[in-house]
Amino acid sequence: VQLVESGGGSVQAGGSLRLSCAASAPTGGPFHMAYFRQAPGEEREGVATISLETGDTYYTDSVKGRFAISQDSAENTLYLQVNNLKPEDTAMYYCAAEGRTCGLEPTCYKSWGQGTQVTVS
Repeated sequence: VQLVESGGGSVQAGGSLRLSCAASAPTGGPFHMAYFRQAPGEEREGVATISLETGDTYYTDSVKGRFAISQDSAENTLYLQVNNLKPEDTAMYYCAAEGRTCGLEPTCYKSWGQGTQVTVS
């Protein structure tokens, strides 16, 4: 499945953005999708994941209460609402998809978007 991302940008601390990830094909069944982020010189970090089958979500501790991952199955689109942004949230954000149960380990995912930059000042 191909993933196309949008929605990044530059915001001041405390601001919000909504990241989108459009999938090229229906992702029904035991699909997991996730958002990762990578800052320059840092390893890719898992941010949030969602089971498209059950709707169950999971977040890394640093974004709990500020980020929300969701899906629109009719549009084959994944969203990440990011609120109360902090400078340390600055990174390239990537969506990923996999046709089996995956957590926040990037090596589990086979399909990746091109990334969208989020910059918080």
